[in-house]
Amino acid sequence: MHWHETENDRQMPWKGEKDPYKIWLSEIILQQTRVDQGLKYYEKFITVFPTLKDLATAEDDTVFKIWEGLGYYSRCKNLLETARYLYSEKKSIFPSNYEEILSLKGIGSYTAAAIASFAYNLPFAVVDGNVYRVLSRIYNEHTPIDTTNGKKLFSTLAEKLLLTSNAGEYNQAIMDFGAVICTPAPKCSNCFYSSHCLAFKVGEQNELPVKLKKNKIKERWFNYFLLSHNGSILLHQRTEKDIWQQLYEPLLIETDKDADKRFLSKLFRQKTGIDINLQSSVISKSQKLSHQLIHFRFYDLQPNHQISVENYSWISKTELSLLPFPKEISEQLTAFSNQPI
Repeated sequence: MHWHETENDRQMPWKGEKDPYKIWLSEIILQQTRVDQGLKYYEKFITVFPTLKDLATAEDDTVFKIWEGLGYYSRCKNLLETARYLYSEKKSIFPSNYEEILSLKGIGSYTAAAIASFAYNLPFAVVDGNVYRVLSRIYNEHTPIDTTNGKKLFSTLAEKLLLTSNAGEYNQAIMDFGAVICTPAPKCSNCFYSSHCLAFKVGEQNELPVKLKKNKIKERWFNYFLLSHNGSILLHQRTEKDIWQQLYEPLLIETDKDADKRFLSKLFRQKTGIDINLQSSVISKSQKLSHQLIHFRFYDLQPNHQISVENYSWISKTELSLLPFPKEISEQLTAFSNQPI
């Protein structure tokens, strides 16, 4: 706490914030997101939706468009669901006790503790990646943090150490300490606590924290057909439980491996009833998600009429900027339509 009060100069717009709505927004945005990336999204959300009511009453596409590029779109879906629940059932009043906060859609134990302590100074310890790293090194604790035993051990330890009289400031202090000093490549020479750090004493600080699980990466091949006719493009909104739910995309044919143009022409005919000869150049990209590697192929086609495909609609290119798209698709459509998407 002394370091936090005298030396910690880490600046973020939500630090010291007491409005639970803004704290909740910042925490949801920062899940699986670096602070430097999430900052501009937080500021945009606060500008466009300054109150919970503003967010709750907004159109889905409007909210998802602002979220576009941030990834993990289920967070945005849960954000909307919770905002609308609080608006309609709780008169836009954010709950002020931990259990009720935890019961809200998209909020886990970490986020609930953050909101409870930062907004209401309730005595709940926040345990994020920074805290795991600090505690594992100070105590030279090698129990893997991604196991049930590890999560319980570090959560119990964090609660034991919590300065209950000033929980919000203490939580911010230990998180900032992990972000500024006890970083993945630790700055031990600048650390006031190194003489008390058990891992530093035995030279094991770089080995901590320990993780057991390694994500198995699933590869997928997304073959997109940019069909345009008379200033419109054929699009579909992803509604199934999968990545990018509620975002838009051009005509998609997914394959389980990299398919040649002849095979894709056959699949295209089965989907649309139209014969094509894929001779045009194809744009290839890849994007790595947390558990998936997506390979993109984009084919530019101009049929002589607006073909009909189930669950797809023809949408004017001038309307594309109003719709949310996955990042790679948005970039390709921008080039395709010669206007920002």
